Amino acid sequence: MDERKSAEHFLNLIQKSRRGKFKLYIGMSAGVGKTFRMLQEAHALLQSGIDVRIGYIETHQRIETHALLAGLPIIPRRTLFYKGKELEEMDVQAIINLSPEVVIVDELAHTNIEGSKNEKRWLDVMDILDAGINVISAVNIQHIESLNDEVREITGIDVQERIPDSVVAQADEVVNIDLTAEELINRLKEGKIYENSKIAAALNNFFKSEHILQLRELALKEVASQVQRKVETEVALNRNVKKERFLACISSNEQTAKNVIRKTARLANYYNSKWFVMYVQVPKESMDRIALDKQRHLINNFKLATELGAEIIKVKAKNATKAIIKECEERMITTVCIGKPHINLIKVILATDTFNTLLNKLSQENIDLVILS
Repeated sequence: MDERKSAEHFLNLIQKSRRGKFKLYIGMSAGVGKTFRMLQEAHALLQSGIDVRIGYIETHQRIETHALLAGLPIIPRRTLFYKGKELEEMDVQAIINLSPEVVIVDELAHTNIEGSKNEKRWLDVMDILDAGINVISAVNIQHIESLNDEVREITGIDVQERIPDSVVAQADEVVNIDLTAEELINRLKEGKIYENSKIAAALNNFFKSEHILQLRELALKEVASQVQRKVETEVALNRNVKKERFLACISSNEQTAKNVIRKTARLANYYNSKWFVMYVQVPKESMDRIALDKQRHLINNFKLATELGAEIIKVKAKNATKAIIKECEERMITTVCIGKPHINLIKVILATDTFNTLLNKLSQENIDLVILS
Protein backbone atom coordinates (compact mmCIF):
# COMPACT_ATOMS: atom_id res chain seq x y z
CA MET A 1 0.00 0.00 0.00
CA ASP A 2 2.82 2.39 0.94
CA GLU A 3 4.70 1.56 -2.28
CA ARG A 4 1.58 2.26 -4.36
CA LYS A 5 1.06 5.62 -2.63
CA SER A 6 4.72 6.48 -3.13
CA ALA A 7 4.46 5.67 -6.85
CA GLU A 8 1.28 7.76 -7.19
CA HIS A 9 2.99 10.69 -5.44
CA PHE A 10 5.97 10.47 -7.81
CA LEU A 11 3.64 10.27 -10.82
CA ASN A 12 1.84 13.40 -9.60
CA LEU A 13 5.20 15.20 -9.37
CA ILE A 14 6.07 14.16 -12.94
CA GLN A 15 2.69 15.29 -14.27
CA LYS A 16 2.95 18.59 -12.42
CA SER A 17 6.41 19.25 -13.87
CA ARG A 18 5.12 18.53 -17.39
CA ARG A 19 2.13 20.80 -17.00
CA GLY A 20 2.26 24.30 -18.43
CA LYS A 21 2.58 27.36 -16.21
CA PHE A 22 -0.51 29.50 -15.75
CA LYS A 23 -0.46 33.29 -15.38
CA LEU A 24 -3.74 35.06 -14.67
CA TYR A 25 -4.53 38.77 -14.88
CA ILE A 26 -7.44 39.88 -12.68
CA GLY A 27 -9.28 43.18 -12.97
CA MET A 28 -12.16 44.87 -11.18
CA SER A 29 -14.12 45.45 -14.41
CA ALA A 30 -14.03 45.71 -18.17
CA GLY A 31 -11.73 48.44 -19.46
CA VAL A 32 -8.97 48.34 -16.84
CA GLY A 33 -6.44 47.08 -19.40
CA LYS A 34 -6.10 43.30 -18.93
CA THR A 35 -6.09 42.49 -22.67
CA PHE A 36 -3.74 45.44 -23.37
CA ARG A 37 -1.30 44.15 -20.75
CA MET A 38 -1.42 40.57 -22.09
CA LEU A 39 -0.61 41.79 -25.61
CA GLN A 40 2.24 43.96 -24.31
CA GLU A 41 3.65 40.89 -22.55
CA ALA A 42 3.26 38.82 -25.72
CA HIS A 43 5.40 41.36 -27.64
CA ALA A 44 8.04 41.31 -24.89
CA LEU A 45 8.16 37.48 -24.96
CA LEU A 46 8.36 37.44 -28.77
CA GLN A 47 11.30 39.89 -28.71
CA SER A 48 13.01 37.57 -26.22
CA GLY A 49 12.81 34.67 -28.66
CA ILE A 50 9.85 32.90 -27.02
CA ASP A 51 7.36 31.11 -29.29
CA VAL A 52 4.21 32.93 -28.20
CA ARG A 53 0.89 32.75 -30.07
CA ILE A 54 -2.52 34.36 -29.72
CA GLY A 55 -5.02 31.59 -29.00
CA TYR A 56 -7.98 33.90 -28.49
CA ILE A 57 -8.13 37.64 -27.94
CA GLU A 58 -11.06 40.03 -27.75
CA THR A 59 -10.06 43.65 -28.30
CA HIS A 60 -13.67 44.92 -28.48
CA GLN A 61 -12.34 47.17 -31.26
CA ARG A 62 -10.53 49.37 -28.72
CA ILE A 63 -8.06 51.22 -30.93
CA GLU A 64 -5.00 51.11 -28.64
CA THR A 65 -5.54 47.44 -27.80
CA HIS A 66 -6.27 46.38 -31.38
CA ALA A 67 -3.07 48.06 -32.60
CA LEU A 68 -1.03 45.73 -30.37
CA LEU A 69 -2.12 42.71 -32.42
CA ALA A 70 0.21 43.80 -35.23
CA GLY A 71 3.20 41.48 -35.47
CA LEU A 72 1.86 38.78 -33.15
CA PRO A 73 1.31 35.24 -34.52
CA ILE A 74 -2.40 34.38 -34.29
CA ILE A 75 -3.79 30.83 -34.30
CA PRO A 76 -6.94 30.98 -36.47
CA ARG A 77 -10.24 30.39 -34.69
CA ARG A 78 -12.47 27.51 -35.71
CA THR A 79 -15.82 28.23 -37.29
CA LEU A 80 -19.07 26.67 -36.06
CA PHE A 81 -22.64 27.01 -37.24
CA TYR A 82 -25.12 27.49 -34.41
CA LYS A 83 -28.82 28.28 -34.92
CA GLY A 84 -28.17 29.34 -38.50
CA LYS A 85 -25.32 31.68 -37.64
CA GLU A 86 -21.60 31.33 -38.35
CA LEU A 87 -19.70 31.78 -35.07
CA GLU A 88 -16.06 31.52 -34.02
CA GLU A 89 -14.42 29.80 -31.06
CA MET A 90 -10.86 29.22 -29.93
CA ASP A 91 -9.32 26.22 -31.69
CA VAL A 92 -8.02 24.23 -28.74
CA GLN A 93 -6.82 21.26 -30.80
CA ALA A 94 -4.88 23.53 -33.16
CA ILE A 95 -3.15 25.12 -30.15
CA ILE A 96 -2.23 21.71 -28.76
CA ASN A 97 -1.02 20.48 -32.18
CA LEU A 98 1.15 23.58 -32.76
CA SER A 99 2.40 23.41 -29.15
CA PRO A 100 3.79 26.97 -28.75
CA GLU A 101 5.73 27.79 -25.60
CA VAL A 102 3.13 30.37 -24.54
CA VAL A 103 -0.44 30.98 -25.66
CA ILE A 104 -2.59 34.04 -24.86
CA VAL A 105 -6.22 33.21 -24.01
CA ASP A 106 -8.61 36.07 -23.24
CA GLU A 107 -12.00 36.00 -21.44
CA LEU A 108 -11.49 32.95 -19.26
CA ALA A 109 -15.12 32.83 -18.05
CA HIS A 110 -16.54 32.59 -21.60
CA THR A 111 -19.19 29.92 -22.29
CA ASN A 112 -18.39 27.96 -25.44
CA ILE A 113 -20.88 27.40 -28.25
CA GLU A 114 -23.00 24.29 -27.89
CA GLY A 115 -21.22 21.36 -29.55
CA SER A 116 -17.75 22.39 -28.37
CA LYS A 117 -15.65 19.77 -26.55
CA ASN A 118 -15.80 21.76 -23.30
CA GLU A 119 -18.67 23.84 -22.00
CA LYS A 120 -16.38 26.59 -20.66
CA ARG A 121 -13.19 28.24 -21.87
CA TRP A 122 -11.48 27.67 -18.53
CA LEU A 123 -11.80 23.93 -19.21
CA ASP A 124 -10.09 24.52 -22.59
CA VAL A 125 -7.28 26.26 -20.71
CA MET A 126 -6.91 23.25 -18.38
CA ASP A 127 -6.52 21.00 -21.46
CA ILE A 128 -3.88 23.33 -22.90
CA LEU A 129 -1.97 23.40 -19.60
CA ASP A 130 -2.16 19.60 -19.37
CA ALA A 131 -0.54 19.46 -22.82
CA GLY A 132 2.49 21.26 -21.36
CA ILE A 133 1.76 24.68 -22.91
CA ASN A 134 2.10 27.83 -20.81
CA VAL A 135 -1.00 30.04 -20.70
CA ILE A 136 -1.53 33.74 -19.99
CA SER A 137 -5.19 34.56 -19.42
CA ALA A 138 -7.48 37.17 -17.87
CA VAL A 139 -10.75 37.45 -15.95
CA ASN A 140 -12.77 40.11 -14.17
CA ILE A 141 -13.36 39.76 -10.44
CA GLN A 142 -17.15 39.45 -10.86
CA HIS A 143 -16.71 36.14 -12.68
CA ILE A 144 -15.23 34.30 -9.67
CA GLU A 145 -17.83 31.88 -8.32
CA SER A 146 -17.59 32.48 -4.57
CA LEU A 147 -17.86 36.26 -5.10
CA ASN A 148 -21.14 35.99 -7.01
CA ASP A 149 -23.35 37.04 -4.09
CA GLU A 150 -21.12 39.98 -3.14
CA VAL A 151 -20.99 41.23 -6.73
CA ARG A 152 -24.78 41.01 -6.99
CA GLU A 153 -25.16 43.01 -3.76
CA ILE A 154 -22.77 45.69 -5.05
CA THR A 155 -24.00 46.02 -8.63
CA GLY A 156 -27.49 44.48 -8.66
CA ILE A 157 -26.30 42.25 -11.51
CA ASP A 158 -26.32 38.44 -11.32
CA VAL A 159 -23.27 37.48 -13.38
CA GLN A 160 -24.02 34.26 -15.25
CA GLU A 161 -20.58 33.35 -16.62
CA ARG A 162 -18.40 32.24 -13.72
CA ILE A 163 -15.24 30.25 -13.03
CA PRO A 164 -14.62 28.05 -9.98
CA ASP A 165 -12.25 29.44 -7.36
CA SER A 166 -10.09 26.35 -7.92
CA VAL A 167 -9.14 27.71 -11.37
CA VAL A 168 -7.72 30.88 -9.81
CA ALA A 169 -5.97 28.77 -7.17
CA GLN A 170 -4.18 26.80 -9.91
CA ALA A 171 -2.56 29.93 -11.32
CA ASP A 172 1.19 30.02 -10.79
CA GLU A 173 1.08 33.80 -10.92
CA VAL A 174 -1.86 36.16 -10.30
CA VAL A 175 -1.55 39.83 -11.27
CA ASN A 176 -4.02 42.59 -10.44
CA ILE A 177 -4.60 45.25 -13.13
CA ASP A 178 -5.60 48.24 -11.08
CA LEU A 179 -6.99 51.70 -11.83
CA THR A 180 -8.58 54.29 -9.59
CA ALA A 181 -12.34 54.81 -9.98
CA GLU A 182 -11.66 58.24 -11.49
CA GLU A 183 -9.24 56.84 -14.08
CA LEU A 184 -11.66 54.10 -15.11
CA ILE A 185 -14.62 56.48 -15.42
CA ASN A 186 -12.49 58.88 -17.49
CA ARG A 187 -11.56 56.00 -19.83
CA LEU A 188 -15.25 55.21 -20.19
CA LYS A 189 -16.19 58.84 -20.94
CA GLU A 190 -13.39 59.07 -23.53
CA GLY A 191 -14.93 56.14 -25.41
CA LYS A 192 -12.02 53.78 -24.66
CA ILE A 193 -14.22 51.03 -23.19
CA TYR A 194 -17.62 51.12 -24.91
CA GLU A 195 -19.02 52.85 -27.98
CA ASN A 196 -20.70 56.23 -27.35
CA SER A 197 -24.27 54.87 -27.36
CA LYS A 198 -23.51 52.69 -24.31
CA ILE A 199 -21.59 55.17 -22.15
CA ALA A 200 -24.54 56.88 -20.40
CA ALA A 201 -26.14 53.57 -19.40
CA ALA A 202 -22.80 52.23 -18.12
CA LEU A 203 -22.22 55.35 -15.98
CA ASN A 204 -25.64 54.93 -14.38
CA ASN A 205 -25.18 51.23 -13.65
CA PHE A 206 -22.01 49.17 -13.37
CA PHE A 207 -19.59 52.12 -13.61
CA LYS A 208 -20.91 54.12 -10.66
CA SER A 209 -17.98 55.32 -8.55
CA GLU A 210 -19.17 53.50 -5.40
CA HIS A 211 -19.53 50.24 -7.35
CA ILE A 212 -16.05 50.53 -8.81
CA LEU A 213 -14.51 51.19 -5.38
CA GLN A 214 -16.12 48.07 -3.91
CA LEU A 215 -15.17 45.91 -6.88
CA ARG A 216 -11.64 47.27 -6.69
CA GLU A 217 -11.47 46.24 -3.05
CA LEU A 218 -12.64 42.72 -3.96
CA ALA A 219 -9.98 42.46 -6.67
CA LEU A 220 -7.21 43.65 -4.35
CA LYS A 221 -8.29 41.22 -1.63
CA GLU A 222 -8.46 38.33 -4.10
CA VAL A 223 -4.96 38.89 -5.41
CA ALA A 224 -3.59 39.40 -1.88
CA SER A 225 -5.21 36.10 -0.91
CA GLN A 226 -3.54 34.31 -3.83
CA VAL A 227 -0.15 35.82 -2.92
CA GLN A 228 -0.64 34.60 0.65
CA ARG A 229 -1.41 31.14 -0.71
CA LYS A 230 1.86 31.12 -2.66
CA VAL A 231 3.80 32.21 0.42
CA GLU A 232 2.28 29.39 2.48
CA THR A 233 2.86 26.71 -0.15
CA GLU A 234 6.27 27.75 -1.48
CA VAL A 235 8.05 29.44 1.44
CA ALA A 236 9.22 27.32 4.34
CA LEU A 237 6.95 28.01 7.30
CA ASN A 238 6.79 26.65 10.81
CA ARG A 239 5.08 23.30 10.23
CA ASN A 240 3.93 23.10 13.85
CA VAL A 241 1.31 25.76 13.18
CA LYS A 242 -2.19 24.31 13.36
CA LYS A 243 -3.67 23.92 9.86
CA GLU A 244 -7.15 25.38 9.40
CA ARG A 245 -9.93 22.97 8.35
CA PHE A 246 -13.45 24.31 7.77
CA LEU A 247 -16.78 22.51 8.04
CA ALA A 248 -19.79 24.23 6.42
CA CYS A 249 -23.07 22.86 7.76
CA ILE A 250 -25.98 23.26 5.38
CA SER A 251 -29.70 22.48 5.27
CA SER A 252 -32.08 21.93 2.36
CA ASN A 253 -32.79 25.69 2.25
CA GLU A 254 -31.40 26.64 -1.17
CA GLN A 255 -30.29 30.25 -0.80
CA THR A 256 -28.99 30.07 2.76
CA ALA A 257 -27.03 26.94 1.97
CA LYS A 258 -25.57 28.62 -1.11
CA ASN A 259 -24.47 31.61 0.99
CA VAL A 260 -22.85 29.37 3.61
CA ILE A 261 -21.01 27.40 0.90
CA ARG A 262 -19.69 30.49 -0.90
CA LYS A 263 -18.60 32.30 2.26
CA THR A 264 -16.91 29.20 3.68
CA ALA A 265 -15.16 28.78 0.32
CA ARG A 266 -13.82 32.32 0.68
CA LEU A 267 -12.50 31.57 4.18
CA ALA A 268 -10.92 28.30 3.10
CA ASN A 269 -9.43 29.99 0.05
CA TYR A 270 -7.94 32.75 2.20
CA TYR A 271 -6.33 30.24 4.57
CA ASN A 272 -5.42 27.85 1.72
CA SER A 273 -7.07 25.08 3.70
CA LYS A 274 -9.10 21.95 3.23
CA TRP A 275 -12.84 22.30 3.75
CA PHE A 276 -15.98 20.22 3.88
CA VAL A 277 -19.70 20.72 3.34
CA MET A 278 -21.91 18.66 5.62
CA TYR A 279 -25.60 17.87 5.27
CA VAL A 280 -27.33 15.96 8.06
CA GLN A 281 -30.39 14.12 6.78
CA VAL A 282 -32.73 13.95 9.77
CA PRO A 283 -35.74 11.55 9.64
CA LYS A 284 -38.20 14.20 8.46
CA GLU A 285 -35.96 14.87 5.43
CA SER A 286 -35.57 11.23 4.34
CA MET A 287 -35.77 10.71 0.58
CA ASP A 288 -39.37 9.49 0.74
CA ARG A 289 -40.48 12.52 2.78
CA ILE A 290 -38.47 15.51 1.54
CA ALA A 291 -40.03 17.67 -1.19
CA LEU A 292 -38.67 17.23 -4.71
CA ASP A 293 -37.66 20.90 -5.01
CA LYS A 294 -35.57 20.58 -1.83
CA GLN A 295 -33.90 17.46 -3.21
CA ARG A 296 -33.05 19.43 -6.35
CA HIS A 297 -31.69 22.35 -4.28
CA LEU A 298 -29.46 19.97 -2.32
CA ILE A 299 -28.07 18.40 -5.50
CA ASN A 300 -27.34 21.85 -6.97
CA ASN A 301 -25.64 23.01 -3.76
CA PHE A 302 -23.53 19.84 -3.55
CA LYS A 303 -22.45 20.52 -7.14
CA LEU A 304 -21.57 24.15 -6.29
CA ALA A 305 -19.57 23.04 -3.23
CA THR A 306 -17.66 20.46 -5.29
CA GLU A 307 -16.84 23.07 -7.95
CA LEU A 308 -15.51 25.36 -5.22
CA GLY A 309 -13.24 22.62 -3.90
CA ALA A 310 -15.17 21.16 -0.95
CA GLU A 311 -15.47 17.54 0.06
CA ILE A 312 -19.12 16.58 0.58
CA ILE A 313 -20.28 14.80 3.74
CA LYS A 314 -23.83 13.37 3.75
CA VAL A 315 -24.93 11.79 7.02
CA LYS A 316 -28.20 10.21 8.15
CA ALA A 317 -28.77 10.91 11.83
CA LYS A 318 -31.53 11.58 14.34
CA ASN A 319 -29.39 14.10 16.17
CA ALA A 320 -27.70 16.74 13.97
CA THR A 321 -25.53 18.06 16.80
CA LYS A 322 -23.96 14.71 17.62
CA ALA A 323 -23.32 14.08 13.93
CA ILE A 324 -21.51 17.43 13.61
CA ILE A 325 -19.39 16.75 16.70
CA LYS A 326 -18.44 13.32 15.35
CA GLU A 327 -17.28 14.76 12.02
CA CYS A 328 -15.32 17.53 13.76
CA GLU A 329 -13.42 14.92 15.77
CA GLU A 330 -12.75 12.58 12.86
CA ARG A 331 -11.70 15.28 10.39
CA MET A 332 -9.81 17.55 12.81
CA ILE A 333 -12.04 20.55 12.02
CA THR A 334 -10.86 23.94 13.31
CA THR A 335 -13.90 26.05 12.30
CA VAL A 336 -17.59 25.19 11.94
CA CYS A 337 -19.61 27.55 9.70
CA ILE A 338 -23.40 27.73 9.87
CA GLY A 339 -26.06 30.07 8.51
CA LYS A 340 -28.23 32.54 10.37
CA PRO A 341 -30.54 30.98 12.99
CA HIS A 342 -33.60 30.98 10.71
CA ILE A 343 -32.34 28.00 8.69
CA ASN A 344 -33.73 24.52 9.27
CA LEU A 345 -30.48 23.07 10.57
CA ILE A 346 -30.35 25.54 13.46
CA LYS A 347 -33.99 24.89 14.26
CA VAL A 348 -33.16 21.22 14.49
CA ILE A 349 -30.23 21.92 16.79
CA LEU A 350 -32.17 24.33 19.01
CA ALA A 351 -35.04 21.85 19.26
CA THR A 352 -32.77 19.42 21.09
CA ASP A 353 -31.18 19.64 24.49
CA THR A 354 -27.73 19.05 23.03
CA PHE A 355 -27.03 22.48 21.55
CA ASN A 356 -25.00 23.33 24.66
CA THR A 357 -23.17 20.08 24.11
CA LEU A 358 -22.12 21.32 20.68
CA LEU A 359 -20.91 24.66 22.03
CA ASN A 360 -19.11 23.04 24.95
CA LYS A 361 -17.48 20.44 22.73
CA LEU A 362 -16.34 23.01 20.20
CA SER A 363 -14.96 25.11 23.04
CA GLN A 364 -13.11 22.15 24.56
CA GLU A 365 -11.57 21.21 21.23
CA ASN A 366 -10.66 24.84 20.48
CA ILE A 367 -12.97 24.85 17.43
CA ASP A 368 -14.44 28.16 16.27
CA LEU A 369 -18.12 28.52 15.48
CA VAL A 370 -18.90 31.09 12.77
CA ILE A 371 -22.50 32.17 12.11
CA LEU A 372 -22.61 33.60 8.59
CA SER A 373 -25.06 36.30 7.56
